[in-house]
Amino acid sequence: MPLVVVTDFSFPDLHLEETILRPLADFQSGQCKTAETLIPLVAQADAVITQFAPIKAEVIAAMQKARVIVRYGIGVDNVDLEAARVKGIPVCNVPDYCIDEVADHTLAFILATTRQVVPNTLQIRDGKWGLVPALEQMRTMRDQTVGIVGFGRIGREVIARLAPFKCRRLVFDPVVPADAIRAVGCEPVTLEELLAQSDIVTLHCPSTPQTRKLLNAESLGKMKRGAIVINLARGDLIDTAAFVTALQSGQLSAAAIDVCDPEPIPLDSPLRSLPNVITASHIASASPKAVRTLRETAAKLAAMALHGEALPNVVNGVK
Repeated sequence: MPLVVVTDFSFPDLHLEETILRPLADFQSGQCKTAETLIPLVAQADAVITQFAPIKAEVIAAMQKARVIVRYGIGVDNVDLEAARVKGIPVCNVPDYCIDEVADHTLAFILATTRQVVPNTLQIRDGKWGLVPALEQMRTMRDQTVGIVGFGRIGREVIARLAPFKCRRLVFDPVVPADAIRAVGCEPVTLEELLAQSDIVTLHCPSTPQTRKLLNAESLGKMKRGAIVINLARGDLIDTAAFVTALQSGQLSAAAIDVCDPEPIPLDSPLRSLPNVITASHIASASPKAVRTLRETAAKLAAMALHGEALPNVVNGVK
């Protein structure tokens, strides 16, 4: 029997995956987060399903039989794609399981920061009443310029959700034709133009060598003073130290993040206590429907590899 392994998972159990895969293969799982624990688990696996474990070059080198590596999720930055390509192992993601959930959560964050939902709630819990913070922090969406970084599936859904608010929408995505951006009522701009003109910047791009620390001390300094940053994409798109400094200095008036670098956010991080920051524990993708779709799709991709079928959603160019 072939072997399928799950390196790590955050679900209560793996019943869904086992239901699909047990008739086809032996099934093993772990909660492995280091090379030392991953290597013996994956060495003889025919298919590897992973969530957050670091599937780096040395782990991939130990894979003697793998026909596929499947990532629970959209981003694949925890997998060394080049090492897998060189070894001839296709890497698949699940690109469309949580588009609506993340787009909805983005709008929730934007509205919460512009309408001061959390600060006012905390004030009331503290026995106070009235406007908080100052009146000028209460913003009208129609008057805002929103910069969307990334015109992928989620970015486009965020753009669609923003349309009824009648705000100006700028988009930066260097691989998308300008006409495609104009076709949905947005303005194609450079990153520099987006940062300089946006009242709100929301990130919807993958983590790549080109995008890591996209927002750093220099680029944050180019933003409008008092701008808002929303990040539901990847934590390492932002230089955390520079981000904290910008929030403390007032260069950023507020932020809302579902992801951070590192995760979990350290207990002593100011991001846990700054009054102008909304934090969430990487939950934007979650709904019962989305999680079920994610898990079933990952298992079905592994099953397809075992059957020798052509794989969809290959992100590293291996056929």
